[in-house]
Amino acid sequence: MGCHEDSRWERRAVKVNLNSLHEGQYKNVASKKTQYLKLIGNNQRVLTKFYQHILALVFAVDEVNDNPKILPNATLGFHIYDSYSDSRMTYHSTLDLLFKSRHFVPNYKCGIQKNIIGVIGGLSFDTSSHMADILHLFKIPQISFGSFEPRENDEIKFPSFYRMVPNERLQYRGIVQLLLHFKWKWVGFIAQDDEGGEHFLQTVEPMLSKNGICSAFTERVQTSVHFPSNIFDMIDEARIHLSAFMMSKANAVVIHGETAAMISLTSTIGAIKVTQLMFPQYKKWLSEAKIWITTAQIDFTLYILQKVVDVDMQMFHGAISFAIHTKEIQDFKEFLHTVNPTWANGDGFINNFWEQAFICSVWNSTVSSLIGNTCTGEEMLESLPAPYFEMSMTGHSYSIYNAVYALAHALHITYSSGANLNTMEARARLSPWNAEPWQLHSFLQRILFNNSAGDEITFNERGELAAGFDITNLVTFQNKSYVRVKVGNLDPHAYPGKELIINEDRIKWNRDFTQVPPLSVCNDCCPPGYGKKKKEGKKFCCYDCAPCPDGMISNGKDMEICVSCPEDQYANKGQDQCIAKIPNFLTFEDTSAIISTFSSLLLSLITVLMLGIFIKHRDTPIVKANNRSLTYILLISLLLCFLCSFLFIGMPNKVTCLLRQTAFGIVFSVALSSILAKTISVVLAFMATKPGSRMRKWLGPKLAYSIVLSCSEIQVGICAVWLATTPPFPDMDMHSMTEEILLLCNEGSVLMFYCVLGYMGFLAIVSFTVAFLARKLPDTFNEAKFITFSMLIFCSVWVSFVPTYMSTRGKYMVAVEIFSILASCAGLLGCIFFPKCYIIVMRPELNTRNQLKRRNI
Repeated sequence: MGCHEDSRWERRAVKVNLNSLHEGQYKNVASKKTQYLKLIGNNQRVLTKFYQHILALVFAVDEVNDNPKILPNATLGFHIYDSYSDSRMTYHSTLDLLFKSRHFVPNYKCGIQKNIIGVIGGLSFDTSSHMADILHLFKIPQISFGSFEPRENDEIKFPSFYRMVPNERLQYRGIVQLLLHFKWKWVGFIAQDDEGGEHFLQTVEPMLSKNGICSAFTERVQTSVHFPSNIFDMIDEARIHLSAFMMSKANAVVIHGETAAMISLTSTIGAIKVTQLMFPQYKKWLSEAKIWITTAQIDFTLYILQKVVDVDMQMFHGAISFAIHTKEIQDFKEFLHTVNPTWANGDGFINNFWEQAFICSVWNSTVSSLIGNTCTGEEMLESLPAPYFEMSMTGHSYSIYNAVYALAHALHITYSSGANLNTMEARARLSPWNAEPWQLHSFLQRILFNNSAGDEITFNERGELAAGFDITNLVTFQNKSYVRVKVGNLDPHAYPGKELIINEDRIKWNRDFTQVPPLSVCNDCCPPGYGKKKKEGKKFCCYDCAPCPDGMISNGKDMEICVSCPEDQYANKGQDQCIAKIPNFLTFEDTSAIISTFSSLLLSLITVLMLGIFIKHRDTPIVKANNRSLTYILLISLLLCFLCSFLFIGMPNKVTCLLRQTAFGIVFSVALSSILAKTISVVLAFMATKPGSRMRKWLGPKLAYSIVLSCSEIQVGICAVWLATTPPFPDMDMHSMTEEILLLCNEGSVLMFYCVLGYMGFLAIVSFTVAFLARKLPDTFNEAKFITFSMLIFCSVWVSFVPTYMSTRGKYMVAVEIFSILASCAGLLGCIFFPKCYIIVMRPELNTRNQLKRRNI
């Protein structure tokens, strides 16, 4: 806005330090002709793309000055200084900025007083820190627009230092999350060979290891850019400095550093690719496409001289970049269309830029003879490929734009605070023309405003922009140009580990990849059914694939380890999935259960028939001679034994498990006790027939009942103790069989179980022994032969039962026990009662007292 010379309001100066517009060449608003001659004579290289930083500053200052709501009746001005890689020159430039500033006031004729309110810059950490060494002494606000991580205690050392970019640690976390998202575990790193590159590697390496990512190689590139005299010198340098990179099979490569290092790397790779075309023996170098991952400080740019080398930008097609968030600012493109060499009277950079960008000489230039082509002034910026100049506002330009507004708003708030004071002296002290730079800090630290693009601008407690990063995808074209497509972002407010948001569908990958998303692993992924096996002497990301051990699976590709299936599942043959185990118990549908059921029912029926026969012919001699009461008890107990087999069929439950062994043990003990009583009765009856024998008093049913009752009570006692202490219960055996779950009755106490079996064995052995000793008694009174034979069968069955029972599992174990029960009971039934029933039914003429005395029963 206009101003008269006698106006009290003054132009405020925003001094800007722009990093590396020229490589090693000082430049400010004065001495254009002299500096230009030095530029040509020394063959300096200009990064034409960085000229947009200057234009963003000019555009922002013009907007502020045209906005009556910000700093009314005051105008912002600026000085621009180029920076240096040499720290001494950076210090010199900063001191010159403070104490020997030249007046740069385009289109403004008011009186000017030097009054610095803030400094914007620099782009690199070294330049920014060198500037801060001086600026913080005067408490002048410094807003950097470069993306780098301050060193430890920088916030304390430089309290007047602000950064118009997000926290760099967020970017590091984003890199790790990006690698994890695409499962890139074998990654190369190229970092700038300086303190910043070393700090990056030291910071990221633990984060990679923690997340299972390995660095395939770590290369360092020089910060200074130079072009060797010929392509072979460049190849030799590449073999020395980038040997691991060229030979590595890692597809994903992370690049950290600054633009100059990226340009050097681009030139080297370009030279290698040219060499590959010329010399087939170099085909093994850089034979695969790469997934380039770049940090926010890197811009894909080229020197205009690289047009001659014909660097192919398509090698970076598909690159994924972390970028400073940017939005299109209204009217900025229209502003760029107005840029013209006629600005030369107020812009000390435009002639150099124009001549370098369009390879021509500006009118009336002293070097017109050196450049045959004369600039017409009609050249269009939009005709330049993106590596040389972009019409869209870049992230760094956006940061400069926001930095100007931040200083303007802080100054405006300072003025507004003074306007609200009561006294004229207080208002004058805080007016825009009297405000000191240090007074802006309290307002900058809590500044909050929305820029013209709608983004919220505020600093966090560390003096960094409270925002995230954009994720962009580079799409290149044949004319060396490119566009950056936003494919995601880093949200600092998201939950830890969830900051990365990315849209894979929008990503364009390098055209040489046959698989998308591409892989970047040390070796091929292990197929399902295999696990990783560490390679000795290699990083943990390099491994062999080993088949999973028995019972373990890996159900996906590249699984770290094989895992065991749950107890109720088992691994299939391919060992890539778990299959549910089948319940194993003796059901009524099983063949062995059907046979057992049929046999049990048949034997029960036979037993009932025999019992009926004995009851019907209870008064016949043969029934009387064999002790009717014991016969009835024995037949009934054998019937119950046959029926006990049904307790072993079907799914085990609490009731059946309690009754299986105990009921069978008690009933079988009653049967064996009855046989023992019959055997003893036979022996006593023979002995009582001898003259003068005292055994007569033992004859009678009382002795037999006493034997049955006492022997049975012992087994009842054993079973009672068993049930009272460790009773059987339903159980599942997950481990005995691979593909089945055994549903069984856990005996509770194996000792008690074998006590029950042992006691039955004891009764059987006693009965067998007594019967065996009595086998030669006179036939008339002798039933001992049949008992001996039946006990022999009984003992044979149960002696063979023990090893068979111990060697089987599941329903077959139950079937063995049922078979033993039925076989032993059938042996008793057949050997003892079948001959008698045969005589009673088939040979009744033998069932007389006289015949019984004369024949062998």
